[in-house]
Amino acid sequence: MAALSIQERKRLRQIGHTLNPVVMVADKGLSESVVEELNRALNDHELIKVKVVAEDREARAAMITEIATVSGSEVVQTIGKIALIYRKAAKQNAKLSNLVRYAHLSN
Repeated sequence: MAALSIQERKRLRQIGHTLNPVVMVADKGLSESVVEELNRALNDHELIKVKVVAEDREARAAMITEIATVSGSEVVQTIGKIALIYRKAAKQNAKLSNLVRYAHLSN
């Protein structure tokens, strides 16, 4: 995936501000079911928040990097235990895509 430009990141952060976490990764890491849910959420919504529950800051950073690698997505922003993740959908669904639903926020 190509790196996002500064303007794209800014737009995605604006949209992401209104979102709630849809995937939660606990101390056990990325299980098959978590990866499936992550991919389903990215296919449907394109832009999602993921909550990573790990006490150690380095462990959280490593887990967020692993999430991006496994899902083929881009980390837009990380604040504390919440990561904003983006992956362009092959076919955008206007009813589910956060980019379409919240497009009015990025004007």
